[in-house]
Amino acid sequence: MQLIPTKYFVTSGKAVSDISGLNAFDCALMSAGICEQNLVAVSSVIPEGSERIEPAEIRMGAVTHCVLSQIKGTGGEIISAGIAYAYRRDGKGGYVAEGHLHGSGECLRSELDRKMEEMSRIRKVNFEDTCFVVEDLRVPKGKHGCCIAALVFTEYK
Repeated sequence: MQLIPTKYFVTSGKAVSDISGLNAFDCALMSAGICEQNLVAVSSVIPEGSERIEPAEIRMGAVTHCVLSQIKGTGGEIISAGIAYAYRRDGKGGYVAEGHLHGSGECLRSELDRKMEEMSRIRKVNFEDTCFVVEDLRVPKGKHGCCIAALVFTEYK
């Protein structure tokens, strides 16, 4: 059986916790609206004909495929997580790059841009304009922080 995604949305979130990085991650998922799903990380292909939609409600406990970027940090650190995605100019789908780093969202955006350029180059295809979703956070002293960004597949054929 092959599952070919037909719809997706993009989302992001960030959060801090007094307790742990795991709790900050949970709160970041909550901020992004995807905390009640069983997330399954997939790689970076947007199938031909797949349509971007507004963030959609997904049933609690649903196995949910996504391209997910995440980073956790502790007090005083600047962290960022993000995705970049673009469609091929020939109409045959698109690609997603994810990344995270200890540094600013601006630095991460530059890294994601380079990743997309490399994906285009090695495939010998041109991309339409690249879209970016990046979250960054200066984690307060004494806290744990997390940033996430995701492209979430919602429907299949």
